[in-house]
Amino acid sequence: MTEIRDINDSPAQSQFILYWGDMGSQWGVNRSVAQIQALLYLSAAPLNAEQISERLGIARSNVSNSLKELVGWKLIRRVPIPGDRREHFEAECDVWEIATRVAQGRKEREIDPAMRVLSDCVAAAELEADPDPIALARMKEMQEFLNVVDTWYDQMLAVPKSKLKTLMKMGNKVISLLSITGKKSE
Repeated sequence: MTEIRDINDSPAQSQFILYWGDMGSQWGVNRSVAQIQALLYLSAAPLNAEQISERLGIARSNVSNSLKELVGWKLIRRVPIPGDRREHFEAECDVWEIATRVAQGRKEREIDPAMRVLSDCVAAAELEADPDPIALARMKEMQEFLNVVDTWYDQMLAVPKSKLKTLMKMGNKVISLLSITGKKSE
């Protein structure tokens, strides 16, 4: 387990960074990547790789690879510091933007490939001389579900952040609204 070296970190910050790393690993994200993102998220100033390595007790090579991954996810960015040739990094700090970028990355890495494979499977099953009707129906049901998720995701990206916040805060009041408008839940 990473041991956070106490350099200006409060116990609460250290706990947050450790928890974020643990949570990230449960979601399939490398623990170091998640901890670096958490450290930069909490940091008031941009940090360079050496500072990150020292603060988190992570090997410099691991920090470099993790920073590349976080830049790829657009969760952190390079920030020039006048008079310092080293690369410094800061995190995206808008939690809604973070959530959007993570959702987009996961969709591209998980949902989109699943949709392509499922489409190929359905097409191949439909060409079989005697397809298993139950298996074909279930694959089509999964395909329909993923298409709905994909469409919903695209629609949610178009919703202004303020409206999306309001919608999410409404919670199950949305269901009540649908009942009032005559829409029946399934």
